Amino acid sequence: MKYYLKCTICKASYQSDFESQICAKCRGILEVVYIGKPRKLGISGKSFWDFEAALPDGEYKHYVVGGTRLVQSESRRNIFMKLEMENPTRSFKDRGSVIEIAKALEYGYKEIVCASTGNMAYSLAYYSKIAGIKAKILMGEHSNPHKVSRIKAVGSASVQIISGDFTKAEDLAKSYAEKHRAFLTGDYCYREEGQKTMAYEVLGQLPGATHVIVPVGNATLISGMFKALKEMRSSGMIEKIPKLVAVQAKGSDSVVDAYRRRSDTIKYMRPTTKADAIAVGLPKFGLQTLEAIKETGGSAVAVTDREMAAQQLSMYKECGIVAELGGVASLAALPKLRYGITDRIAAIISGANV
Repeated sequence: MKYYLKCTICKASYQSDFESQICAKCRGILEVVYIGKPRKLGISGKSFWDFEAALPDGEYKHYVVGGTRLVQSESRRNIFMKLEMENPTRSFKDRGSVIEIAKALEYGYKEIVCASTGNMAYSLAYYSKIAGIKAKILMGEHSNPHKVSRIKAVGSASVQIISGDFTKAEDLAKSYAEKHRAFLTGDYCYREEGQKTMAYEVLGQLPGATHVIVPVGNATLISGMFKALKEMRSSGMIEKIPKLVAVQAKGSDSVVDAYRRRSDTIKYMRPTTKADAIAVGLPKFGLQTLEAIKETGGSAVAVTDREMAAQQLSMYKECGIVAELGGVASLAALPKLRYGITDRIAAIISGANV
């Protein structure tokens, strides 16, 4: 769709050929604003590219991505698990990476840079290698060493472990982008657009879904899904938006803290969780998440590492599927939620890089 970019803070606007995801005036993050009413699309849930008409105009290579299965739990029949580890790099991050890499090429960049806790870096390294451009990856000092090794094994990325956490790595990535003319990638507007396709798939696979439970790190996924649900309602694809539930790891639950305080101020929290995929101290899309919760009548829940580990083992025994700790945060949240036996609940299993 035709679009322009708008700053989420100062409201400055830019044409679609603006070569950054950061506002030139205030350094705020930009959002994609579409021109015209969203299109009413057919919902098949079979392919990410079935929803290309809901994405920013661009030249995209149709990699095999998305279209992941939604499987019904054997033990809890009204719970349906969205298996995002079926993506090429075993997490939902591929949905956003294919859009970001396409935009980097469109703008003529030869290098991308990103800060990551692991999964996003793996995904971007993978797709940048296919595209033939360099990738600079910045990761916090407590990053999962197995994920670091996997990223390096792709062979196309320069990986730097910094002194500090993911939030500091993000600041350094911005500086690197400016100094080296690299395209700043990560949890920004184009990634949000790619990741929103999950909502289109879920509602196609589970019509009448009442709840969607989403693991939250930097909160780009839940923000993108909320955007998609509003598009679907506006176009007439759905009548009612399901409740969105944000799940964070205890010790890295700044959005949950703000939700409980009934505040729109999100306070930085130094991550202490072992669930590295969602170990983010100050989620970039935190305010959008609070808005999504409020608008849909949803909630925010914190789960412990022990609770996630229990669900990790349970999923393995029931389905024979291994997911990472952050990936099963949605399942760990279920005992803390109120829902009826007739409710239809989609739990996002976000990744399986362990």
